[in-house]
Amino acid sequence: MPDWLQVIFLGVIEGITEFIPVSSTGHLLLAEHWLGARSEQFNVFIQSGAVLAVIAVFRERVRELFTQRQKPETQEYLKKMGAAFLITAVGGLLIKKAGWELDNAREPIAWALLIGGILFVVAEKNQEKKETPKEEEKLPHITWALAVGFGVAQLIAMVFPGASRSGTTILMALALGMQRKAAVEFSFLLGVPTLLAAGAYQMVSALKENAAAVQAEAPLLALGTIVSAITAFMAVKWLLGYLQRNNFIIFGWYRIILGIIILGLAATE
Repeated sequence: MPDWLQVIFLGVIEGITEFIPVSSTGHLLLAEHWLGARSEQFNVFIQSGAVLAVIAVFRERVRELFTQRQKPETQEYLKKMGAAFLITAVGGLLIKKAGWELDNAREPIAWALLIGGILFVVAEKNQEKKETPKEEEKLPHITWALAVGFGVAQLIAMVFPGASRSGTTILMALALGMQRKAAVEFSFLLGVPTLLAAGAYQMVSALKENAAAVQAEAPLLALGTIVSAITAFMAVKWLLGYLQRNNFIIFGWYRIILGIIILGLAATE
């Protein structure tokens, strides 16, 4: 398969799965088993395209946070987002310093997908069985406990490919009684500095190690980023509309089925 076509496929996969809670990293690593492997900086950097999509979809909210940044409630929101990002950034650097490397083995990815899917299904089924506050009565705002939870959840997703950054953060928020809409918004906006920082860090590291290789890959990086941006924009718009009438249970079952299929394939090889 030509490199450019491979990159388009991977860009589409990244765009669809980055903010839908099914793990973009897990899907990219799995896709590479059939499409061929790309560099680690490729997988991390094309996430920047998905970030652009979030900024576009939430442009009114982003503009509001910027124009009303002097208001106490806006400052409080940004401080909590900064705290969640700081936990992820510091924790991520410490994990990297300890020698952690991204594991592209299929079995751990499958187990992370499977366990995360079960948690989503259990969480949503429990909501249906017991009397819970109506959605509008749940927490519409970020508490400091939630901010810390979001930061820790992002670290979990970093260490376990297949866990899903959006999936772990949204699960954490729902478990702590937060509204779906507010949880999704904070998770997606938090992804902007998180993914941009990860992409910048990975790119700087790659340039230090082998600048010539990065420069040679630059056109494909640009193509993958553009494709992921366009695809992510459509995926995020669809997801926000879907969640107005539905919950996350379909994504839980998808993760369970995919995890079982991958484990089955691995066992027969």
